[in-house]
Amino acid sequence: MDHQPLVDWADDRIVNQSGRVVLVFLLLTGVFAFGLGNISTEAGTSQFTTGLPSEQALEDVNREFSPTFSPDTGSTQLIQQEQNVLAKPALLRMLRLQERVEDRGEFRVTGTGSAAQQVARQLDPTAGTLEEQVTAVERASPTQIDRAVRELSDQGSFTNVLSTDFNARAASAGATIGTVSHEVPAGLSAGAGQGGSSPLTPIQQRIDRMAGASVTVFGSGILADEFSTVITDSLLIVVPAAVLFIFLFLVFAYRDLMDLLLGLGALLMAIIWTFGFMGLAGIPFSQLLIAVPPLLLAVGIDFGIHAINRYREELALGADIGPAMRTTTDQLLVAFFIVTGTTVIGFAANFVSDLPPVQDFGLVASVGIVFTFLIFGVFLPAAKVKLDRARQRYPIPTFSRSPLGSEGSLLSSVLRVGVVVGKRAPAIFLALMLLLSVGAGVYATGVDTSFAQEDFLPPEDVPEVLYELPEPFRPGSYSVTGTLNLLEDRFAAAQQSSATVFIEAPMTRDSSLESIQRAGQNPPDSFVSANREAEYQSVITVIRSQAARDPEFRQLVDRNDPDGDGVPEDNLGEVYDALLDSPARSQALSYLTEDYRSTRVVYSIEADASQSATERDARQVADRYRASATPTGQTIVFQAVSDLILASAVTSLAVALVGAALFLVFIYAVLEGYGSLGIANLIPILVTVVAVAASMRALEIPFNAITATILAITIGLGIDYSVHVTHRFADERAERELVPALDRTVRGTGGALLGSMLTTVFGIGVLALALFPAIGQFGVLTGLSIFYAFIASVVVLPSALVVWDQFVNGDGGLAPLFGVGSQPWRDAGEFRVAEPEE
Repeated sequence: MDHQPLVDWADDRIVNQSGRVVLVFLLLTGVFAFGLGNISTEAGTSQFTTGLPSEQALEDVNREFSPTFSPDTGSTQLIQQEQNVLAKPALLRMLRLQERVEDRGEFRVTGTGSAAQQVARQLDPTAGTLEEQVTAVERASPTQIDRAVRELSDQGSFTNVLSTDFNARAASAGATIGTVSHEVPAGLSAGAGQGGSSPLTPIQQRIDRMAGASVTVFGSGILADEFSTVITDSLLIVVPAAVLFIFLFLVFAYRDLMDLLLGLGALLMAIIWTFGFMGLAGIPFSQLLIAVPPLLLAVGIDFGIHAINRYREELALGADIGPAMRTTTDQLLVAFFIVTGTTVIGFAANFVSDLPPVQDFGLVASVGIVFTFLIFGVFLPAAKVKLDRARQRYPIPTFSRSPLGSEGSLLSSVLRVGVVVGKRAPAIFLALMLLLSVGAGVYATGVDTSFAQEDFLPPEDVPEVLYELPEPFRPGSYSVTGTLNLLEDRFAAAQQSSATVFIEAPMTRDSSLESIQRAGQNPPDSFVSANREAEYQSVITVIRSQAARDPEFRQLVDRNDPDGDGVPEDNLGEVYDALLDSPARSQALSYLTEDYRSTRVVYSIEADASQSATERDARQVADRYRASATPTGQTIVFQAVSDLILASAVTSLAVALVGAALFLVFIYAVLEGYGSLGIANLIPILVTVVAVAASMRALEIPFNAITATILAITIGLGIDYSVHVTHRFADERAERELVPALDRTVRGTGGALLGSMLTTVFGIGVLALALFPAIGQFGVLTGLSIFYAFIASVVVLPSALVVWDQFVNGDGGLAPLFGVGSQPWRDAGEFRVAEPEE
């Protein structure tokens, strides 16, 4: 397959029809710009949980055990912090706030609850309304209030809403939680994740404005709002900072105003095309996609610097505009194509993930890289030709036309380190790098994996320097992370979690309830237990509770309970019928469906149990049921996502490595005649991937929903650097001896790579300023991957190319194994210096 006619056709259009090429690209930019207005946002953890079996089970539980045709009941938490929230003034502040909230019809309040209300009812059992409860507290003396608190101190419903510093003797506590229940549209709480919009957001924001300084308002509406606004605030901080760093380094790389404007314009076009595609395709913008613009900038900057630098090299040799650009594009279009193909493979490897946002990231990043190839491979050279020809006719200033890394410069001496090593001891150096990489790879196996909603939230303390920024760059005020930490630190009830087992089986079988009881015996370590039996809530607890209150129902249970343990085994249908005819009906239906064909059991989990231990132990208990039993709950769903993240990271890495290796072997066999050159090209990528993974463990950065893509991305971006060196070496080796060819390659291409590396490392590194930790970690890791890829390409790759060249040109070597191309200077299976033309 001869690719040269296609390249010559593109060269001709770029050089001889540059005006038409520029016009076509500008028109396409206008088309994609229309799509920008259609972009929607999707935030939070809910986007990652959709479609998981445990998430589906959770939705089934919420649907099956919620009253039919009734709205959901969302809730707002009123977290009060004072010196003593059980003192009379603090109790009145909570009660009056609840009263004002309840009086607002637009808040759709269905009920309220607080420690203050319980104290008021203890003082006056007839105080049924908030107004009456306020009166009861107002009339009571401090001594009476303290006595009421002590009388309530043995009731879990009271102590659970007080902070862990509650002192019954002193009748004091530093914090308490009040609740307000709202009637909201059905389906609000159907899933495990958080994100998107919530009908409670405006309600909770207005309650927050009503609350005093001692009360923090918290709920799903506040959480959803911060999930969404943190994206906008992060973009407003990250994008300008990235533009500033990129501008400064591009000034150094281009050293010419018009070339700088061309490069920046091409970068802007790549962003518009990619985001316009998202809008036209209906792909929502999520936190993970914040990483796409910096990635496009990384590749675009690299392409732009290489194109301009290579063109300047030809001009420095005395070539005119047309021939100089034709030589440039003749070489770089092929290199850009190889880079684009391997980068797309790296990003597209994320398609194997079972997480929809990761799949979207792979698609958008892949399409964006193709757009970047077209813009920087075709548009930028055509625009540069048009500009330089205009300079010949008009007095357009030119500041610098010298390429980076020119011979004799200090930069060229630094870049030649890899050439010196490759000349003296390439095999020994590669063996040393192999040993170091194996050791780093073993160390990297200890990288953690996590998935938590905190990954998507701003940090508890936003750096004060960010609040010094002018509008609209100044971030908003965030409270969610601090509130979550407060709940975890000060409230024991908030620390305890639960795991649900959803059982689908006829519950009228004689063994149905006994199976629930047996499953909870000798529970795993993460389960709360007493007397070697798990603490749980189920239809059994409802039956026992109703039997304790109703003698007639107790007699029915006893008649059908041969072993006398309070769990009936016979005539369960009759027992259920009586239970649903009793006042306990609504409570029973929260654990048992009306058709008696499914049930749920909610197990209490130790506060210090890890997410992975909870998921593992819940599955162990679920396996004890003979019927179909599925463990679920937010902790279970999040652990399932965490497992998928690790699987996705490993699988996408394997797919990216194998795909890139096959592509490189194939493309170098077609273009250069040696597929083995692709293997040499891959060596610095392997070193880079291992270095990034080891850095993750050293920096204590886990694989999470954002960083799970980093290894595949490292391949995609890292190959960019090594391909430019390898392809340039192949061209130079066709005309020169080994060492001069390698030296010219590293000086010319290495200079462009250095400029690209500095620009992209600092440009992407600004993601560390993003207001939620996972994106900041992603920015750090991507910057490291670019830096490692540069070092590996100019230090490790030269030795790999020397060893490859020695094998190919040695006696026998590897040439017969990988085949020989048809190029005249390679027909004999070895590189030769081309004979000068007569």
